[in-house]
Amino acid sequence: MSIESNRIISSNTSDAHETEFDQTLRPRDLQNFVGQKQIKDNLSIFMQAAKKRGEPIEHVLLYGPPGLGKTTLAHIIANEMGAKMKVTTGPAIEKSGDLAAILTNLEPGDILFIDEIHRLNRAVEEILYSAMEDFVLDIVIGKGPSAKTLRLDLPRFTLIGATTKISSMSAPLRDRFGCTHQLEFYQDEDIDTIIKRSAQILKVNFAEPCSLDIARRARKTPRIANRLLKRIRDYAEVKNNAQITRQIVAETLKMLNVDEYGLDSADRRILLTIIEKFGGGPVGLNTIAAATSEEMDAVEDVYEPYLLQLGFINRTSRGRIVTDKAYQHLGVKKPERLL
Repeated sequence: MSIESNRIISSNTSDAHETEFDQTLRPRDLQNFVGQKQIKDNLSIFMQAAKKRGEPIEHVLLYGPPGLGKTTLAHIIANEMGAKMKVTTGPAIEKSGDLAAILTNLEPGDILFIDEIHRLNRAVEEILYSAMEDFVLDIVIGKGPSAKTLRLDLPRFTLIGATTKISSMSAPLRDRFGCTHQLEFYQDEDIDTIIKRSAQILKVNFAEPCSLDIARRARKTPRIANRLLKRIRDYAEVKNNAQITRQIVAETLKMLNVDEYGLDSADRRILLTIIEKFGGGPVGLNTIAAATSEEMDAVEDVYEPYLLQLGFINRTSRGRIVTDKAYQHLGVKKPERLL
């Protein structure tokens, strides 16, 4: 069974309480959104032009790893445009009738946000094509030779899609978005700024260097940074009368088993498995997943991106290989055959 849902450094939202916590810290306008400068600049021009014309903005597709701000940007777009936003997810729209019910309830200028849009089934996607392009809804009534097609006009709306797997989206759906942006991992300085902003909202007091200590372990992801801040705040309230010091930060992160690179026991287990069982690689994803009792998708989509970002593993045509940097970090001697 995968332990991803229990990881403190998971970039996925684990439960309703975590979702509410994220919403509390979510900026409401582009000015307060930290990082992703190029995307912010483009969206600002995009929205200003649409408002001058008195039109809804074109459909927007946001993609990138979880926790980087796709949902936050969708809410900011709705707020900046003065539009109402309806939120759903790809898996929640099971039948074409579900999507039809959502679309027919939209009003002119509304924004429909679909998270995990890559998980829409093909039948639902096909209805979206005409809705996005021509703002009409084609409904088939009846079956067989007596079936009839009913076409309903829809108000001009904006669809914002968010996905962690843009490659899983069909080309016809991707092509119907007028604006596509990829969110990148953040720099430590940006994460530091986010932590300071969150600390002010949560009324948390800490010594100046503490925020950067947290930022360096946040895996370049705002959601993880805020989650670590919350855990450190809890620890400080119990152990140090709510005063956060560098020592408190270090003790909390040690208790959470998060090292100076932001790796936890699951990350280290994958690296050590490749080293100890497969001589440092190359080894295939299927084999890594079987050896660590993880799903292959979890290894590829959850663990591997950050390990690649750090330069701890390399992808080759023959499989994954652990790098010298990872050996040094883990304090493990490199196998003689690789020297």
